[in-house]
Amino acid sequence: MGYPEAELSVLIVDDDEIAELNSRYLGRTGPTNVISFPMLEGEYPDVAEQMLGDVVISVDTTQKEADLGGVDFQIRFDELLVHGILHLLGYDHVNDEQQAREMEEKSVELLGLIEEHRSAGGRNG
Repeated sequence: MGYPEAELSVLIVDDDEIAELNSRYLGRTGPTNVISFPMLEGEYPDVAEQMLGDVVISVDTTQKEADLGGVDFQIRFDELLVHGILHLLGYDHVNDEQQAREMEEKSVELLGLIEEHRSAGGRNG
């Protein structure tokens, strides 16, 4: 994906904490499933070139969505993590229809790789 030495942080929180972040930084009310804070954008994108940014995931909302979708918690968590990482890389599914399609394709590709790795017992190689 073009960032072989990149770093990111993942913060797992509850609905109350993500609702606070959602309000403070995005001006939105209530909890959400995932928020990304990219470091490659904004005023100082070159400060830490290897740091993609932060992905914050609500464990409460992840569980609710997994239950509603009839999927395992880990599957939904992986989907949200991939989604958040793609936002860090600049994908925008909200304002750009073409990027939304590209983001979906990349999500499917990455989730497939995760599943392959998991099916292989997490072994390298």
